[in-house]
Amino acid sequence: MKSIATGAKVILLLGATLDFNPAYADNCSGYDSFVQTTVHTADLGKGMTLTILEASSIVTSGDSKYNLVTGGCSGTVLSNPDGTVQSSGYCARRDKDGDLSSLEWMQAAGSDKGTWKATGGTGKFAGKGDTGWYQSVVSDGKIGVSKWGGNCR
Repeated sequence: MKSIATGAKVILLLGATLDFNPAYADNCSGYDSFVQTTVHTADLGKGMTLTILEASSIVTSGDSKYNLVTGGCSGTVLSNPDGTVQSSGYCARRDKDGDLSSLEWMQAAGSDKGTWKATGGTGKFAGKGDTGWYQSVVSDGKIGVSKWGGNCR
C-alpha cells in the first residue's frame, strides 16, 4: 500500500525534467489536482515492487498558460528494498482552446520533489521547452494535489 500512496503523490504534475536547474527563478506556478484511475502493483520479491499508475488531472495556474489544462498521466513507481521510491512518467493534456500539452516527469529515489519538462504540444504549448519542479501537498492514496513551479516561456 505504501507504494500506491507514494505513487499518488508522485504522479501529480505529473511532470519531470532531467535538466532542471534550481538556480533559475520560477516565472510560473500552480497546482495539479488528480484522481488515480488505475493502479497495478507487482511484487518483485526481496522488498521490491513496481507500481503502474494512471490518473486524470487538472492543472491550475494564476500566472501561466497552464491554467485549466486537463487530461491524463501515467507512470511507474519503483519501491526499492531500502525503502526509497523513484518514479517517472508522462502526461498529455488539453486546454479550453483545444491546444495540446505533453510533459515528462520524474522523481529521484529519496527526493521529496520531482521535476518536469514539456515534451511537445500544439498552439501555445508548441516548442516552448518549459521546465520545473513539483511537490505533493496532500494525497490520500487515490486523490491528491501537488504544488508546482518552473520556467515557462
